[in-house]
Amino acid sequence: MKKIIIILTVSIFFAPFAKAQVSDVLDGIYVKEHVPARKPIPYHHLREADMMWSKKMWRMLDLREKINHPLYFPTTKMDDRYSLIDLILYGVAQEGLVVYDDSDDEFTTPMTATQIDVKFDVRTDTTYVDDPETGETKPVIVQRERTTSEVQRLLLKEVWYFDKQRAMLEVRIVGLCPIRMYEKTAALNQEIQVSEDTTDEKEFSMKKVCWVYFPAVRPLLANHEVFNPNNDAERRTFDDVFFKRRFSSYIFQETNVYDNRYIGQFTKGLDALIESDKIKDFVFKFEHDLWEY
Repeated sequence: MKKIIIILTVSIFFAPFAKAQVSDVLDGIYVKEHVPARKPIPYHHLREADMMWSKKMWRMLDLREKINHPLYFPTTKMDDRYSLIDLILYGVAQEGLVVYDDSDDEFTTPMTATQIDVKFDVRTDTTYVDDPETGETKPVIVQRERTTSEVQRLLLKEVWYFDKQRAMLEVRIVGLCPIRMYEKTAALNQEIQVSEDTTDEKEFSMKKVCWVYFPAVRPLLANHEVFNPNNDAERRTFDDVFFKRRFSSYIFQETNVYDNRYIGQFTKGLDALIESDKIKDFVFKFEHDLWEY
């Protein structure tokens, strides 16, 4: 009985010191307080009477482009940094963020975590391995997890508008849609036919993961930083990247009478990029022609 009392006394005495040792470990030379306490940059108030002109567009970001790398990396969480898709999934799991089904881009049908897993092809597979001792073939259950590094594109839904009260052409992002690019796999008992000339090429499929309502995710984006290659002490947040338009993209779609068809439905390749530039040039000239010199 005395031994038990002594052990409990010693453990109670050393417990605060053990906690202090863990909490005193700092990966750096100062505690970062600014970014976790930041709030999204507020928007200007808009009245319908001041909305002289507006145009809804969709933009495609290729996260493999160098300027877009802060949104893609790190592929695994490190140093309190997330990739954009990992941050969104963290918000869904821990912060109560609601994401919507990709069947439309009007944010009508909320998605569950299980439905998100389906988008990433999370499933349980059975494979067979040989037992080295008995030589028998045994089934082994393998759980496939989310591969967030496959999200290599991002679709933005935004509205360009001219506010006559402030006499400015501005843009606001309405939604984000991560797009997963994954290698095509053969169906059961089938093989993918690959020609000899394209043995090094892989065929990829694209799948929309979900739609994220941008105003709802902005507080989360404002509290997490992205990598700055020039200065670790001055890192912008995800909200800064989108608010200051520090990304590369091209116009993928605009509102039109043909069921809002996207550019790729009526033209391909270089012609599609030219059509995208035509839309961008139209917006530029529209603003320029509003002024008299």
